[in-house]
Formats: sequence, C-alpha cells, structure tokens
Amino acid sequence: MGSLTIRQLDERTHARLRGRAAKNGRSVEAEVRAILDATVDVPEANFLLTLHATVSEIGGVDLPLQPRTDLPRPVDLS
Repeated sequence: MGSLTIRQLDERTHARLRGRAAKNGRSVEAEVRAILDATVDVPEANFLLTLHATVSEIGGVDLPLQPRTDLPRPVDLS
C-alpha cells in the first residue's frame, strides 16, 4: 500500500479536515483516504450527460409512448 505526504497544507484546510473527520467519526488520515477514494472513483464523463449531448447534436430523438392500459394493482398493507 502506498504512502502520501502532503507538505505546506494550509492550517484552515487542516482544521476543516479535522472537523469533517470528527463529524464522520474518523481520523483525519481516514477522512483524507475516504475523500481521495471517492474522488478518484468518479468517472471522467457522466454517461447520461454524454448521451444527452450526443443525441442533442442530431436534434434529439422522439420515442413513442404506449398508452397505459393496465389497472393499478391493489396493495396489501396488512
């Protein structure tokens, strides 16, 4: 497992990390690991936004909607 040293971290940033860690019940080191893990797992491009942009370039797509013919199902809450 790798190690990381962060030099010249602003004291205000460190204080905010301490507060965030305390709020989440973690050490500052564990909080920083959680932040880094969450950040690097974010995909470069959101699939749905990319799809929307691509379809918008060609003027969009109209999809036929079928009318709903089925009745609502009863729900048993007992």
